Amino acid sequence: MNELFPRTTLEQWRVLQAIVEHGSYAQAAEALFRSQSAISYTLARLQSQLGVTLLEPDGRRMKLTTIGETLLRDAMPLVKAAMQLEKRARSLNQGWEVEVRLAVDGLYPTALLIDALQSFQNICGQTRVELIEVVLSGGDEALLEGNVDLAIVCDLPSGFFGDKLFEAEFIAVSAPAHPLQTPAAPLGLDDLKNWTQVVVRDSGSRHPRDAGWLEARSRWTVTKAETAIEVVRAGLAFAWLPAHLIRDDLASGRLAALPLEYGSRRFAPVYLVLASPDEAGPAARAMADCFRRATLAACATTGDTADTRQ
Repeated sequence: MNELFPRTTLEQWRVLQAIVEHGSYAQAAEALFRSQSAISYTLARLQSQLGVTLLEPDGRRMKLTTIGETLLRDAMPLVKAAMQLEKRARSLNQGWEVEVRLAVDGLYPTALLIDALQSFQNICGQTRVELIEVVLSGGDEALLEGNVDLAIVCDLPSGFFGDKLFEAEFIAVSAPAHPLQTPAAPLGLDDLKNWTQVVVRDSGSRHPRDAGWLEARSRWTVTKAETAIEVVRAGLAFAWLPAHLIRDDLASGRLAALPLEYGSRRFAPVYLVLASPDEAGPAARAMADCFRRATLAACATTGDTADTRQ
């Protein structure tokens, strides 16, 4: 006899996902604001309805069985689709979203970020903003995991489209007294490998990237570009640093460009991406427009190219 309705619910699959993500019934209960007994009952009911074992202990954690891994992978698109449907309904009912979640790569100038958010507040003053500051693949992950409504990233993850806002410039620099500033001839990239290089850590965890690292023998890793600048100012390392953050240092002589034969300047595209363009609410779209305008105004002043569709 054919079933008219599914036996399992999306809530049950979301509970299973939470147990896997957090490793235990107790932590899943805390994350979902449920009692541990409710979590245990929900999972037991799901396994009973399916007639299969979905989880098994692995030390102190719970892990998916082979069958559980397959079924959860098939179920999660349904859970995500249902959540997107509910989000769309709320957006249509309320007009403006209650909250807009935004991920911004550290390459985007803070002054432009503040300009864009100020404009957004003037338009959507009742909408909350959750800002996540990311580096490299951290923005990709935020989009792929559905954690943000829009993002400013330095790479387009597969399956997403965006507006190219500008090309971020990086300049190879050191302190003026650093030994790399007094070569007999222009430096090659191999000459740098014997010296300490400081890089900014990728905030992503899935597929972190080592953008800009030369495989120098001594590598220092920091979490913010501002910290990297302080390290370089102190003469402890060299680095490729964002040009907009070190213009004053170069002009004042606190930092000096490395005398490289080639490769002293690098460029990375910066994109504005709506996570779900067809489902984006008016507040998310308004915020995207604020970032476009802020960037275009700045690029018009500097003469850079902006807002090229990719």
